[in-house]
Amino acid sequence: MDITALKIRDMRTMLDKKEISAAELTDAYLDRISKTDGSLESYITVTADEAKAAAVKAQQVIDGGNAGALTGIPLAIKDNICTDGVKTTCASKILENFVPPYNATVMEKLNAEGIVMLGKTSMDEFAMGGSTQTSAFKKTKNPYDLGRVPGGSSGGSAAAVGASLCAAALGSDTGGSIRQPASFCGVTGLKPTYGRVSRYGLVAFASSLDQIGPVAKDAHDCAIILNAISGYDYHDGTSAKLDVPDFTAKIGQSVKGMKIAMPKEFYAEGIDSDVREAVEKAAKWYEQQGAVIVECSMPSLKYAVAAYYLIASAEASSNLSRYDGIKYGHRSETGDSYSDLVCNSRSEGFGDEVKRRILLGNYALSSGYYDAYYGKAMALKQKIREEYAEIFKGCDVILTPTAPTVAYGVNENISDPAKMYQADICTVTVNIASLPAISTTCGYDKDGMPIGMSIIGKHWDEASVIQAADAYEKQFAYQPAKI
Repeated sequence: MDITALKIRDMRTMLDKKEISAAELTDAYLDRISKTDGSLESYITVTADEAKAAAVKAQQVIDGGNAGALTGIPLAIKDNICTDGVKTTCASKILENFVPPYNATVMEKLNAEGIVMLGKTSMDEFAMGGSTQTSAFKKTKNPYDLGRVPGGSSGGSAAAVGASLCAAALGSDTGGSIRQPASFCGVTGLKPTYGRVSRYGLVAFASSLDQIGPVAKDAHDCAIILNAISGYDYHDGTSAKLDVPDFTAKIGQSVKGMKIAMPKEFYAEGIDSDVREAVEKAAKWYEQQGAVIVECSMPSLKYAVAAYYLIASAEASSNLSRYDGIKYGHRSETGDSYSDLVCNSRSEGFGDEVKRRILLGNYALSSGYYDAYYGKAMALKQKIREEYAEIFKGCDVILTPTAPTVAYGVNENISDPAKMYQADICTVTVNIASLPAISTTCGYDKDGMPIGMSIIGKHWDEASVIQAADAYEKQFAYQPAKI
């Protein structure tokens, strides 16, 4: 039996029954990483020594009968989440040697649970991209086809889970950066409601949109991790002062009577026929189980990508202004003045996509263009929130494709940013409206590449999203990754 292919709850049972030890489980993953990740490139940093030490501590807790749901479970962490004493690079040359002196709040929570951190996963630089090909260090491949991208920006996390190089992983989602790579890599990714999980220690891209969430083999495992990382944090002024429910509470409940909306714009031109058919087939399955399919419309969807990139780039241009080569980060060896030093440090440290977004953001915020661009984008943000609120008056969840296509080739779309941006059409509105959503596999195309569907929920109702995804997953015939 390959223990690295197990789900978290199965590992938990085996660990508690002493059928395997935390050290054996950790060694199995480290061995698989050493043999496989050279071609996949899902990890930027592998923390083998730290993982083995954590496994020993976890075993002591297990032996004492005090194990929690994640004690001794080997996880991977996206490389924009701060880890005390372990490099956090954001896949950027400008932070190549940055070692945080503190943990992100999610890491404090996971360490309290006794997890084993295997390492830091690759990503698009500063989470800007949808392919993990803008990484300065490891350009991750898709575990189903090494000639294709894993999606992004959490592509390293999704690929590592899909290839069984970790039990699960943390990612971050600004406009679909957990859900789209989960779709491409045949795994499950959950973006919680904005404010459900603390962003303290998450290196900021777009602060009003960023949200940390889990990537795992199924919705149940995502719920287990979300239980551990959720909750109010006084370090983060945007985290919600709400009690954390048990996100596994609705798992196993029937979807009979559940109202599932399908906005027609998500199934229009631009969505590949294989993707549309797979999601519509899933909708028919829900209907057979007694769910009610509700037809609806979201007229603002056609403007969503433009609004998202204006808002996200504007916030990015502000957040990334701190990287000047003076306080920390890459410092150029050339420059006769302060201005030259800052300019050279940023020019050498940032990649093309990051520079593109900084330029776009500064332009949108500049005098004379603010009202024409950023102001209109913010007005559209409110319109999208209102349209979602109207749809949710008549439904419990919304079903859409996660991405318009399956994973594309590693050299496709790289030279066409506009085409790359448009690929986010199915995911960005969820972040704009601060809603929870999950992506899970609902089919495969003729080449065996995974197709993902997204289930979107009402604010703070992750439990219903997880319930609907779990119900479908239990009857779905998965095809394992080829790597």
